[in-house]
Amino acid sequence: MPSDRLTLAFDTSAAHCAAALVSGDRVLATQIEEMRKGQAERLMPLLEAVLVQGGATWADLDVIGVGTGPGNFTGVRISVAAARGLSLGLGIPSEGVSLSEAYADGRDVIVCLPAPRDQVHMAWQGDIRLIDPDDLPVNWHAPLTGPAAPVVAAATGRAVEPAPDLATSIARIAAARAAPGRARPAPVYLRPADAAPASDRPPVLLP
Repeated sequence: MPSDRLTLAFDTSAAHCAAALVSGDRVLATQIEEMRKGQAERLMPLLEAVLVQGGATWADLDVIGVGTGPGNFTGVRISVAAARGLSLGLGIPSEGVSLSEAYADGRDVIVCLPAPRDQVHMAWQGDIRLIDPDDLPVNWHAPLTGPAAPVVAAATGRAVEPAPDLATSIARIAAARAAPGRARPAPVYLRPADAAPASDRPPVLLP
């Protein structure tokens, strides 16, 4: 049975800003806004809107859930930093959930996520690889799901299953396992950022 802890979860790992408020089997509110940039400015207002839609306040929350990637380098850092800050400020646990776990949603499926340079992150049974769409391992016997599943299906002929609502899935997984003392959320990267490093020293995500 899903945990009934009131959980606010969000993700900015791709060209979107997504959030959901969940308690057990009940999805109290969910919103997603497609955007290629501006997630840092939009995230907190979106979370406020989701809380209002779900009839809750910050003080009501029990858990913060966050998508940790793989995905856009900057986008993942935005949401992970926000989750850590909210956890510290509210005094509640935060739990990171990889996108491969969130999109799988407990099913035996191959999760396909878009990656730079026309490649795809593919994950199945704990194995995650950065490969070309037509390089699906021959011994991976499962249907596809996730945002890049149609691209892989077109290249391989593999069947596709619908993807769950991302933020809702993150919330349910986070609610089930978040606990005091667990490691704080951390980004999942399979390759370095494409952009050259800035000359100024970047902010540090503490372990």
